[in-house]
Order: sequence, then C-alpha cells, then structure tokens
Amino acid sequence: MSVIANVLRDIPLPKMIRVQQQFSQDEIYDIEKAVQDELRKPAITSRVKKGMRIAIGVGSRGMAEIPRIVRTVVNELKHYGAEPFIVPAMGSHGGATDEGQKEALANLGVTEDSARCLIRSSMEVVSLGVMENGLPVLIDKNAFEADGIVVINRIKAHNGFSGLNESGLVKMITIGLGKQRGAEVCHKLGFKHMAQNIIEMAKIKLERAPFLFGVGTVENAYDRVRKIVAIPAEQIIEDERPLLLEAKANMPKLLLKPIDVLIVDQIGKEFSGGGMDPYTTGRAVTPYISVGPEPTRLAVLDVTDKSHGNAGGMGVADFGTKRLFNKIDFEVTYINNLTSTATMSGKVPIILENDKQAIQAAVKTCNTFDFNQVRLVRIANSLHIEKIYISESMLPEALRHPDITVLGKPEEFAFDGQGNLIDIGR
Repeated sequence: MSVIANVLRDIPLPKMIRVQQQFSQDEIYDIEKAVQDELRKPAITSRVKKGMRIAIGVGSRGMAEIPRIVRTVVNELKHYGAEPFIVPAMGSHGGATDEGQKEALANLGVTEDSARCLIRSSMEVVSLGVMENGLPVLIDKNAFEADGIVVINRIKAHNGFSGLNESGLVKMITIGLGKQRGAEVCHKLGFKHMAQNIIEMAKIKLERAPFLFGVGTVENAYDRVRKIVAIPAEQIIEDERPLLLEAKANMPKLLLKPIDVLIVDQIGKEFSGGGMDPYTTGRAVTPYISVGPEPTRLAVLDVTDKSHGNAGGMGVADFGTKRLFNKIDFEVTYINNLTSTATMSGKVPIILENDKQAIQAAVKTCNTFDFNQVRLVRIANSLHIEKIYISESMLPEALRHPDITVLGKPEEFAFDGQGNLIDIGR
C-alpha cells in the first residue's frame, strides 16, 4: 500500500442522498416558430436583401437547441433571397485551427448538412482600426467581406468578469469573430478591463463591418431555451443588458450552503466556457466576479470526451484523478489560457489515484472537526444540477427547504474495483 493510500485509508465517507432541486421551468418548445417570429419583424426583414452573402457567426459553447436555431436562421435568410454561410465565431477554441473550429461546431451538432449551408472556417482576420488604448480591432476575414453579418449566441453570465455585457452577442462580436488573434488582443490587458474592452471593440466593429442583427437566447436553469430575441445591430449593446439580468436570475444554483466538500464528476466545455461554471461551484479563475460562498475543498473527477482533452477549469479544484490527468491535451488546454491570460484555469490540481482517494483527500483537508458530519455535495457537472447528491448531515435542511425534494435514502458511495465511482456523470 502506498503512503498516500495508507494516510487516506481510514478517512470515512458519508452516506449520500439523491435530492432534486426545483427551478423555474419556463421554456420555448416550438423553437423554429420562435425564431421565425423574431426574424420576420419589419426591423429585421428590412435589412435582408436578395442576393446578399450573409455570414452567420456561430460559437463554440453548449447553447441549447443550437442546430435548430442555426438551421432556422439559414432557412429564413434563404427565404428572403439571401445566400447565407456560417463562420465559426469562437476566438481561440477548437485548438485555434480552421479544422479544429469546424470540428467544434460539429460537436455541437452544427454541420453543413444540418444547417444546409456552407461553413467557411478560417483563422484569417482583417484590422478595422485601433482603440484609444492602442489595441487593434480584428475581425474574421470571411465575415468582413460578406454583404452582411448575423451573430447567434446565448446570453449569460461570464465566468471571469462582471459587467453590463458579459457572455452573449457583444462578446461574440468582439472575441468570437476576432478569432485567436482578436481574442488574444481583447484579453491582453486582463479580465480587469474586459467589461469595458468588449463593449468598445464591439462599437467599432458594429460601425465598420456590415452587421445586420443578432439572435440571442436566454436559457432556464435546466439548460433549455426560455426566450429568443432578434436584435438590430445598432441596438445589440443596449438591448442585451436586460437579457443578461434575466439570464442571471434563471441560473441554476446549489440551494444548500455552506459546503465543506464539493465533488464535480465531470468538467467540460459543453457545461461552461471555463469547464465549470463559477456561479455553481463558488470558485472563479479571476477576482473580477463575486460568486461565493466557495466550498472549503473542491474535487474534479473527470473531463468529458466532448472536450477533446480541454481540461480548462481544473485549476480551481484542489484535487483531481489520474483518469482526468491522463485525458488532458495540454496544447488544446493551454491555448485558451495563453489567449485569455487566465492562467489559473490550466493549473493541475493535486492528482490522486482514483475517485475514492480524491474524495477522501477532500474530506481529510476540509478542516471539519467531525468527518462524520461533513457537508458534502456531489454534482454530475456544473450545468445540470437539478438532481444532486448531498451528505446525510444535510438531510434535515433538505427536508425543510421548499424547493428541494428528497428522492432516496442514505446510501454508501459505490466504487468499482479500481476505486472509481460506478455512476460517474449521472
């Protein structure tokens, strides 16, 4: 037995209880009709002319119903006689390569077949000028040379800064369509200046490039679309702001606090641009957002296959596993860190042999006097937290909470012969 295994051998793990958290379930079911209704408003249709070559910026995040939304936008533009094509609008994601970004779209279900139009993926950019602070303003060459540009994105809180505009259409215009070089420029001065930089850069791009409109979505706590809005280009910056507030009000959250130990089964780009959403975990990679209270200890057990080795976000965890470590593609992970300058995201946590050791290590170091009373929460990922596990010590609070339903009885952690959880990610 190794020294570490011996030290952790007698650390008790609590019995866990599956519970369900309830959030608002407002949702749009007929996605196609909602998109059509928005795109057929006179303020939108008047901008589309027959024969226009229109670039549609589509990002790399796990936006709900993105294939259906993209296909409907394409169909509507064709209906008015335009010739749409897609450009990946994802900054440095997809390994910052032409094919990598096209593959990133395919992983989201957006392909030439699904969208029924061409995808023109290139990292080439053109300059639109220079900001007052000396930063150049760059934009995807294919998009700039089109007759019109449309952007599609969900509007949500950013995981590295707070501002009037965070993740959404404005950020896609600035960073997504800036490709790797443009994203790098915008991050150059760090997240301290990001809230202002994305707006100032977007203003220049909206003035000097042929933007037509944006299609923004707001999602509920269950990762489903609750609102779809088409916004004329000149109104995007202002009109996105109340939508951001609505998105924040509908974010999923862990209802029982404080937490001694938080176990996250999987991190992944489909759950958050930072691998884990800080508004769920209570930990952020920068000091420019307030997301607490944070758990005393945080353990991450795995990274999803859809992330293709991008383990960004692991740096905020205290502990990880060899399974996680063995899946890391450091080049894919680090290109995001080098571009965003948020280096903590890519740091490697303390790596343990298996899930059991990682959980035991988190319990051992959480500074709780009585390990048997540890407040431990386990989630499948940071996005899907309707059904979670809580330790037995938290059961009385769960029974009293109006938005929590207890689904089962206390049960022991179930590990396989290698010491890994048998229900990872469920």
